This record gives sequence, C-alpha cells and structure tokens, in this order.
Amino acid sequence: MKVSVQAVGVWGKIAPSHSVTAIMITDDQQTIVTGSQEGQICLWDLSSELKISSKEILFGHTASVTCLAKARE
Repeated sequence: MKVSVQAVGVWGKIAPSHSVTAIMITDDQQTIVTGSQEGQICLWDLSSELKISSKEILFGHTASVTCLAKARE
C-alpha cells in the first residue's frame, strides 16, 4: 500500500527551496533538521532569537524523506 504524505512548509517570509515532509530539532535546540519530498536532508541553524538560516543540504536519497530520528551517543 502506497501512503501519500502532504508536504508542509513552516517558515515565515522565505520558504526553503524544497518541500518539507519531516522536521526534527536537536536536543540543544540550535539545529533544525528537515527532510524533503525531493530526497534532501537540510540542516538549519536556529539562533536564540529564533532566526533560522540554512547550514547544509545533504543529497543522496532517491525517495522522499518522510521520517527523521536521532541516534543515541
């Protein structure tokens, strides 16, 4: 059974260039990780003033990234 996931953007005036399908924030609350419908994983810096700026884009997935999980140390 194929499940369809609706992409949701949660940014303000400037949206990311990909369709966000998964989102996670790190334990230190300084980095947001998003997965996209296009198969990208993006890392975003989150300032103490809640300003978001792009950090890195990771390519390589051939399908949508619909789930993100943190690894234990």
